Amino acid sequence: MSGPLIVLVGPMGVGKSTVGELLADRLGTTYRDTDADVVATAGKPISEIFFDEGEEHFRELERQAVHTAVAEHRGVLSLGGGAVLDETTRALLADHPVVYLSMDVEEAVKRVGLNTARPLLAVNPRRQWRELMGARRHLYTEVARASVATDGRTPEEVAQAVLDALELPERAGDPAAPGRENTHMTDQGPTRIQIAGSAGTDPYEVLVGRQLLGELPTLIGDRAKRVAVLHPEALAETGEAVRQDLAEQGYEAIAIQLPNAEEAKTVEVAAYCWKALGQTGFTRTDVIVGVGGGATTDVAGFVAASWLRGVRWIAVPTTVLGMVDAAVGGKTGINTAEGKNLVGAFHPPAGVLCDLASLDSLPVHDYVSGMAEIIKAGFIADPAILDLIEADPEGARTPTGAHTAELIERAIRVKAEVVSSDLKESGLREILNYGHTLAHAIEKNERYKWRHGAAVSVGMVFAAELGRLAGRLDDATADRHRAVLESVGLPLTYRGDQWPKLLENMKVDKKSRGDLLRFIVLDGLGKPTVLEGPDPAVLLAAYGEVSA
Repeated sequence: MSGPLIVLVGPMGVGKSTVGELLADRLGTTYRDTDADVVATAGKPISEIFFDEGEEHFRELERQAVHTAVAEHRGVLSLGGGAVLDETTRALLADHPVVYLSMDVEEAVKRVGLNTARPLLAVNPRRQWRELMGARRHLYTEVARASVATDGRTPEEVAQAVLDALELPERAGDPAAPGRENTHMTDQGPTRIQIAGSAGTDPYEVLVGRQLLGELPTLIGDRAKRVAVLHPEALAETGEAVRQDLAEQGYEAIAIQLPNAEEAKTVEVAAYCWKALGQTGFTRTDVIVGVGGGATTDVAGFVAASWLRGVRWIAVPTTVLGMVDAAVGGKTGINTAEGKNLVGAFHPPAGVLCDLASLDSLPVHDYVSGMAEIIKAGFIADPAILDLIEADPEGARTPTGAHTAELIERAIRVKAEVVSSDLKESGLREILNYGHTLAHAIEKNERYKWRHGAAVSVGMVFAAELGRLAGRLDDATADRHRAVLESVGLPLTYRGDQWPKLLENMKVDKKSRGDLLRFIVLDGLGKPTVLEGPDPAVLLAAYGEVSA
């Protein structure tokens, strides 16, 4: 019988998307998520469908999406948590290779309890989880050919268990596999990481590899007549080369030079860009390309979001920080005197090109700064990142390291999984702010002269100590923060006499609610959660642990 190669079922938050993408990668095929199909059809998040039309309407959309996907898709398919409630869906799955991914209640609450966008876990997560599973567990088991527990396992281990359970050989890189699209082609082409569309936005891909600029015309498309290439002063030659190449492709291409780093993120620079677009006659079908580090892509995305209420843009990050953080997820913005990124918009790019060759000439301090965001991804979601760094800390400090591509890809996949579920930071996406509350306060205090990654490093050590003092985090994991960060050359301390200023800065942080300070802390490795309104004495004690 034709149909999907693997169908993943299981409760919300079990990791179907992450595992599904890994399986597709290993099998040399494509991945599809019926929840993403429903969002694309409805043009709004699932939580809004529940609120506006009710659960019954959502279930009908879900049933249609599942039946269509099973008929059309030949790769790895994951279904929404409640899809098995429909009798016709269960009958449809009877002859397909279905795998049930399971987890216990405590693990479930830690994984999904933060996400207020989960419409069925809005009040008492533990009780409602037990009720949901009481109604669904036997249905998952009924449709599944195999069951795989995810508790205490990494996504890679779960993916391997699925392959073992179905006795499927890995086929990644096999171009002869019929009906399959190779999503990780190593020497033959880039790794392609999917970001699901949500809230009326289109899905897009993050490409990781080398010599990727040839992909630009495909992403820009035929409808665009004009292209504006935004680049920092430090990359003037690169920006001009991209502009010239696009001009040779037939586009009316202009280059707009920005100041370097955070100096670009001002309303004056944005206004300069708007003037250039206006004088060029930029229309809604034209495209902006941001070539540079995180600050450049932040500005490029913000200008794209604000010009004509939104034009398409493409990110070409040239730093580690830009690749794993700033260019992925659609958060764009500029700074004000009052704080970082306080003016901005959620405006996802049409695509992201992470050309690893651009890292070869990156100064070591800038490269190491970007490692902070990779390490953050390891602590909040993918501990394999930490294992790779600990195995070769010197290699992690350089683009020529043995694990460079894998570290960058893993960090991007962590962010991709989160932002695909929560574009506008209504719940789950907040975990990406681990270490950032204090980091942003430090950056503001230093008038943005500190590198972002350096500030995040200190912020993560602070968050680890805060978690430990609050009785949430074990000593070994807290201490591991210092060891891993220090091993790659990131700072662990900041000036002790600055605490009053930092505290005031944190009160205007975007993560605060009124006067209530909020911090992301860990309940354990890969188990982020929110700590609201901690005791001022505990905050001071935690800061004492990072004071120089």
